[in-house]
Amino acid sequence: MALSPINQRRWRNFKRNRRALWSLWMFSVLFAIALPAEFVANDKPILVKYQGGYYTPVLKFYPETTFGGDFETEAVYRDPEVACLIASGGMDICFDDPEAVIEDAADGEVEGEAIQKGWAIWPLIPYSFDTSVDRPGAAPLPPNRQNLLGTDDTKRDVLARVIYGFRLSVLFTLVVTALSTVIGVFAGAIQGYFGGLTDLIFQRVIEIWANTPQLYVIIILFSILPRGFWLLVGITVLFGWMALVGVVRAEFLRARNLEYVRAAKALGVSNLTIMFRHMLPNAMVATLTMLPFVITGTIGLLAMLDFLGFGLPSSSPSLGELTLQAKQNLQAPWLAFTAFFAFAIMLSLLVFIFEGIRDAFDPRKTYE
Repeated sequence: MALSPINQRRWRNFKRNRRALWSLWMFSVLFAIALPAEFVANDKPILVKYQGGYYTPVLKFYPETTFGGDFETEAVYRDPEVACLIASGGMDICFDDPEAVIEDAADGEVEGEAIQKGWAIWPLIPYSFDTSVDRPGAAPLPPNRQNLLGTDDTKRDVLARVIYGFRLSVLFTLVVTALSTVIGVFAGAIQGYFGGLTDLIFQRVIEIWANTPQLYVIIILFSILPRGFWLLVGITVLFGWMALVGVVRAEFLRARNLEYVRAAKALGVSNLTIMFRHMLPNAMVATLTMLPFVITGTIGLLAMLDFLGFGLPSSSPSLGELTLQAKQNLQAPWLAFTAFFAFAIMLSLLVFIFEGIRDAFDPRKTYE
C-alpha cells in the first residue's frame, strides 16, 4: 500500500533523523527478541522428537507418562531421567543410570539393543523467569558461563527475568499509552472544540480527579481484588488519560475560530469530521511532544509500584522487582547494574524514537 505524499514526507524526515532511526532499529531488534521470550529463555524444549513423534513442550502440556515416565504431572525436561527417556525412546533402563544411557543412546545402541533415538531442541537460555538454577553457593550468585548476568536472591536467572521483564514493561506501556491517548485526545478535543460550559465542567472534573491520590486507590483496590496485569492497566489508564488533555484542548481552542473551521461549519460538515479529520492533524505535533513523557512515566510507574510491592504479583518477571532486589542485596552489584542499564537503554531508545516521530509530524521541520 503506497503512502500518501504527506506521509512520505514524514517518513523521509524521520529517516533523516539518524538518532531516531538507529534507536528504532535497536528497539525493534530488542523487542523482537523479547516478544517470543518463551522460545528464547525457557526450561522446556522448543521441539522434542520421541518414538517418531514430534512434541512442542514450550506450547503444550505433556505429562511425564507421554515419554515413558510414571507420573501424570508435567514432565521436568531438565531431569536426567526424563532426558534419558526421550533420548532412548522410553527404555526402562533409564531409571538405573540415566546419564550412562544418554551417552550410549548417542551411539544408537544401549546394551546391545538398537533404539529409536530421540532428541530435544532447547532455547538459547535454558531457564524461564521462574526457574530455580541448580548451582552451588548462596544466592544471589555472580555471573558465569551458566548465568551470564548471575542469579537473584532466589537463584533465578537474571538474564531470563530481564528478557521477560522487558517484554512485560513494553507491552504494559503500549497498552496503557494507547488507551490513555485515545481517551485523552477525545476529551481534550471535546473541551477545546465546544468550549463554554462544556469546557468549564470538564475542567472542574479533571481538577478533582487529578488530585485523587492514585497510590492510595491502588493500595485499596489491591487489598480487595487480586493483583493482575489488566487490573493494573485499568487503574493506570483511569489516572493517566489526563496527561494529554491540556495540550489537545489548547490546540483546539486555538484552531476553533480559524477560517478553515468556519468554512467547514458553513458547508454543513459534521462536528466529528471537523474535529478529527481537519483539526486533530494540526494538534498532533503537540500531542506527540507529550507522548515520550507519558511513555517514560508509565514505565516508571510500573517499576515504582513493583518496587513498593503494590504492582504485579511477586511471581511476575518485573524490572521493578529486580531493582528492589538490587537495593536489598548491595553485596551483589550485578543486580544494580543490570536494572540500571535495562531501564536506561529502554527509556533512551523510546525517547529518541518519539523525538523523531514528533519532528516528522511537525510541518515546520524539514531536512534537506
